[in-house]
Amino acid sequence: MTDLYTLEQQRLQEAFGTQQLATAHKANIVTDDIPEDHAAFIASRDFFFLSTVNDRGEPTVSYKGGAPGFVRVVDSKTLTFPSYDGNGMFLSMGNIASAGKIGLLFMDFETPHRLRVQATATVVSKGELLNAYPGAKMVVHAAVDSVFINCGRYIHPHQQKSSSKYVPDEEGQQPLPTWKRIDDLQPMLPEADKGRAETEGGTITVQEYMERVRRG
Repeated sequence: MTDLYTLEQQRLQEAFGTQQLATAHKANIVTDDIPEDHAAFIASRDFFFLSTVNDRGEPTVSYKGGAPGFVRVVDSKTLTFPSYDGNGMFLSMGNIASAGKIGLLFMDFETPHRLRVQATATVVSKGELLNAYPGAKMVVHAAVDSVFINCGRYIHPHQQKSSSKYVPDEEGQQPLPTWKRIDDLQPMLPEADKGRAETEGGTITVQEYMERVRRG
C-alpha cells in the first residue's frame, strides 16, 4: 500500500489532535485489496462518483452510471468499468490517460453506506476488454491502491425511483440523449449520431432543451 496520508494531512491531524485516531483508522479499515464484502457491495452498485486530476493538477469529479455490476471486480487488486457515450469533452478519460490516479466513491443512499477506492488506472480502447462492455467507447483498468469504508452519518437518505433509460442494453444500444437533438449542434455531432435526431423525435432549440432540463 502506498502511504495513505500526505505530509499536509499529517500536519492537520497533529493540529487537531487526531494522529492516533487516523493511525487507528488506517490500521483497522484501510486495505490494499478488495475484501469479499466490499467486492459484493461494488458489484451491487449501478453508479459511482469518479475523481480524476489532469496533468496541470486540476481535479474534476464525474457521476458514472450503468447497469448493476457495471463496475467489475476482476480480482482483489483490480477493477474495470466502462466509459459510455458522453458529451465529447473526455475530461475523466483524458485525465486518466495523462495522470492515472483516480478515486472512486460508491454510495448506497438508502442504508446509507459508502466505500472509497483509490487506484492507478489506464484507459483501454480496443481488444477483448472493450468488447466485454457493449456500448462502451473505452474501458478503465484500475489497479487498486487502497480501499476503505466511511461513516455514513452525513449522508442524506434517498430512494431510487428507477434506472436510467440511457444505460446501454445487452447489444450496446441506447436512445439518443435529448441534447444531441439541439439544432445548432447537428453539424458538430460524431458521424454515428448525425441524422438520428430526425428519427428520434426531431430537432429542438437550445431554449426547448433548457426548458426540458428545468422540467426534469
